[in-house]
Amino acid sequence: MGKADFLSPKAIGNRIKAKGLQKLRWYCQMCQKQCRDENGFKCHCMSESHQRQLLLASENPNQFLNYFSEEFKSDFVELLRRRFGTKRVHNNIVYNEYISHREHVHMNSTQWETLTDFTKWLGREGYCKVDETPKGWYVQYIDRDPETIRRQEELERKKKQDMDDEERSAKFIEEQVRRGQEGKEPEVFWVTITIRFYFYSTTLGPSALKAAASAKRKESSHSRDSKDKKKKSALDEIIEMEEQKKKSVRSDNWIQANIVVKVITKKLGEKYYKKKAVIREVQDKYTAVVKMIDSGDKLKLDQSHLETVIPAPGKRVLIVNGQYKNTEAILDGINEHKFSATLTLDSGRMKGKTVEGIAYEDFSKLA
Repeated sequence: MGKADFLSPKAIGNRIKAKGLQKLRWYCQMCQKQCRDENGFKCHCMSESHQRQLLLASENPNQFLNYFSEEFKSDFVELLRRRFGTKRVHNNIVYNEYISHREHVHMNSTQWETLTDFTKWLGREGYCKVDETPKGWYVQYIDRDPETIRRQEELERKKKQDMDDEERSAKFIEEQVRRGQEGKEPEVFWVTITIRFYFYSTTLGPSALKAAASAKRKESSHSRDSKDKKKKSALDEIIEMEEQKKKSVRSDNWIQANIVVKVITKKLGEKYYKKKAVIREVQDKYTAVVKMIDSGDKLKLDQSHLETVIPAPGKRVLIVNGQYKNTEAILDGINEHKFSATLTLDSGRMKGKTVEGIAYEDFSKLA
């Protein structure tokens, strides 16, 4: 009987059947031939092409066995690395995904008889971490890439360094609390404060350090008369001085006379919304009498209904809040990303000094 035509129903049915995976025992790895049933596999084994492949393999059987084993191991481990990474996964899940590719190397042509034997071999050779559970064997890939190892060591070193810094800081604070509770002599306490300044110098600034040193000298001068009083720890003193400094520098009210502001309330209608005005008078710290620039109307508005106006570089402004409050300055430049500006002071004893990082809401255009 001749072979069926290419477009005949029988030929189409044969191609459809050949697409799927067949039974492993009817596959010849030497010839890379998949048979559909036992009779087909028997006929293939009796064929002349198969006999030639057997004669070729009989000359050096170990070479072919090692080659197929190495191919199977490499493809399996590569799939495990790319697909699952270093996650713990059941070995049968990886194997089923591996054999879904029709052209894979079959296990019956390797040195391992079962998947369990192959899994144990991976564990012995150090390719994976393997463990047996009631549900079967699980594998976990061991990543030995030099770049990955270097990155992990760097993360561990950084984590250890952070832990050491935190432990030193916590130990230092405990020591300060203990010394404060025991009431040590002023000389010993002053050495402790000096060490604490080393940690806080980057955040408090030189002014806070001078203030702390001055306060400590005053305290030591009156220590004889106040021995029975409970001494504060160095940390408490620094925190208290920093809070007092912040309270003294910033204030709740910022409106000043003769500055240009913008009306941001919609309660007065579109006529005045987003329009500029000049503050003529300040009442009760938080109420301003303003004169609209466009219409000349006079309004009485609360501070919350106004905002500062940022002029073009080179114009004069008035600092309305912060350390340089009530100081006139010249706008040098604007940092749009940080919402701040660089100013050159134009009045007071700091005249000519350039100050960076002044927030938009801390200065406004002069009228």
